[in-house]
Amino acid sequence: MTTAASTDLSLMAHLLRRAGFGSDRAELERYTARSYEDVVDDLLNPERFAEPEDEVLTRFYPHLHAAIDNPAVWNGRWFYRMINTDRPLEEKMTLFWHGVFATGWTKSEHTPTIVDHIQMLRENCMENFRTLLLGISQDPAMIFWLDNNENHGDAINENYGREILELFSMGIGSYTEDDIKSAARAFTGWTYKQPVPLYPYGQRSVDYLFREDDHDFGEKTFLGHTGNLDGGDIVDIIARQEATARFIGRHLYNFFVADEAQVPAWSIEPPADPGAIDDLVKAWMDSNADIKSVLRVMFNSDWFKAARFKHVKSPTEFVAGVLKLSGEYAAPAPNLHSLEGTIVAMGQKLMDPPSVEGWHTGKEWIDGGTLTERVNYAIDTLNDPTKPGVKAIIERIKAGVGQTTPEQLVDCVLELVGPLEVASETRDALVAHAESEGVLDWGSETADETSSARVVQMLTLVVSAREFQFA
Repeated sequence: MTTAASTDLSLMAHLLRRAGFGSDRAELERYTARSYEDVVDDLLNPERFAEPEDEVLTRFYPHLHAAIDNPAVWNGRWFYRMINTDRPLEEKMTLFWHGVFATGWTKSEHTPTIVDHIQMLRENCMENFRTLLLGISQDPAMIFWLDNNENHGDAINENYGREILELFSMGIGSYTEDDIKSAARAFTGWTYKQPVPLYPYGQRSVDYLFREDDHDFGEKTFLGHTGNLDGGDIVDIIARQEATARFIGRHLYNFFVADEAQVPAWSIEPPADPGAIDDLVKAWMDSNADIKSVLRVMFNSDWFKAARFKHVKSPTEFVAGVLKLSGEYAAPAPNLHSLEGTIVAMGQKLMDPPSVEGWHTGKEWIDGGTLTERVNYAIDTLNDPTKPGVKAIIERIKAGVGQTTPEQLVDCVLELVGPLEVASETRDALVAHAESEGVLDWGSETADETSSARVVQMLTLVVSAREFQFA
């Protein structure tokens, strides 16, 4: 029978998986000691909590001082923040916008620029959409990625003007080719200061530059608005559109609530829950494009609370969640940079999406190869009773009992890694395996060692289950 306490734990665990990267049991219980609404309010106001401390991390990675051309080190740092931050929604929203405003390292091979890009997303991730879209439009990594440095007053390049409408705000069908041209003209002269060469001087950040002599000051018409429009005007007009509210709302639903069709299909395939999208659109229009207001409506909605285990974890979400369970990297370690290779094998490389369209999500994360990588990683990471998180699970199961029945073992592990909801066939298979080795005894050194090994074995079986792939 489900108790009120376990229901509250399950709901809070759901919130922490979606608004963060999961939690261990102790962290979950700390959150559950407060009301759901108060936790949502704190998540939406990260400035109430200190930022993750990077100073010690730089002692392990001098690269973080010099910003050398090695994104793997910076992605290791990002994972460190995901795992340890007291501001989890800030990191989750940074990851969300990184998928929407997909900008990659490969084209520029200039690490400081892409690191600054991610930091810009972090600083603006819950600001008004205008602030974020203006930041994107003046971001040197994006300017180079979509060729706006080649967008001149006397010879426009439409690349950014097209993508800011098609993929960053409104979606196909909400604008005309003339709107694209006008947007491109409005962003002429928005470029960056040429950085010094990479070598031998090392890596330097790049600053935005507006070249007045390269800007088209002529009259433009954009989405029915006519005048001497510049990029700031374009951003403001975009933010006021219901099409923008609906497009970004659908992105939010796909990322935080339940997997949708891929973005290219949105112009012909309706949302899975039109009522939920309508709620997000209303919040957007009522708040004049305030992202925090939209998120508050989403996290407090009944449809969000009910949508448990309906979202396939991305490789980043999967790895960060496993590390939260294992208790690793609570302090810096010299192999954080290896996590980039781990998620690349699963189909994702942070700071380097495959195209401006970003990553395909949902079930497209999973194939025979990537699923094997996920399962092997989870097993290898959690198959160690000395790791802090694994040890804590063992101690909780051991505490206060002389024996643990096979059914209790299965239910305890499912509870402590989630609570994780599994199909009856999955639970039956887990119980059958546990029954093949009988009751777990505790109370002597030998019995404790044997029973601990069985807890670890059950833990690795649970994280190998199909249901563990879902958040």
